[in-house]
Amino acid sequence: MGLFDKLSSMLKIKKEQINILVVGLNNSGKSTIVNRFKNPDERSNVIVPTVGFSIERFQTLFSLKSWPAQPGDQGVFFTAFDMSGATRYRSLWEHHFKSCQGIVFVIDSSDRMRLVVVKDELELLLQHQDIANRRVPILFFANKMDCADALSSVKIAAGLGLEKIKDKPWHISSSNALTGEGLQDGVQWMVHQIRECVASSKEKST
Repeated sequence: MGLFDKLSSMLKIKKEQINILVVGLNNSGKSTIVNRFKNPDERSNVIVPTVGFSIERFQTLFSLKSWPAQPGDQGVFFTAFDMSGATRYRSLWEHHFKSCQGIVFVIDSSDRMRLVVVKDELELLLQHQDIANRRVPILFFANKMDCADALSSVKIAAGLGLEKIKDKPWHISSSNALTGEGLQDGVQWMVHQIRECVASSKEKST
């Protein structure tokens, strides 16, 4: 248990919980990204390819109650379902579509040959019945930005046709999972979007 968890338990602080689905092709850096959000003493030194899926939990400094977070806000606890991107496991993604409140789609920006495969998987995701009719925010990480042959986030967005996504908020952020560059900005956007979705749902129910 991390320090924040211990303090929350002692003070009986109610935690804000968000379920995030982390998807992408194999070797895109999904597990490395999730690992970066753990407490430093909980991070793994060696990242191995995910088989099936793994469940990881981490906490951000951002709050659903206010934007930006105010002093005293306790941040948001993420439960990330890190899904394997290997071909034989991609069918598992859809089992978690219904329960997720946000999707993180990780892309290897240096893997130009498989960008068309990423596009196909994205289209299948967007057409799924548990996603198509919901306003689920999608955060794209154009990962491995440090590679010499990496495509820019602008070119990846164009290649995937992201401008055609009209019914869901989306954002693409260049990232380097090894150093953490670009990750916090992306998660900040995701928390903001989910906060708006929660607020909108409450207004409709009243």
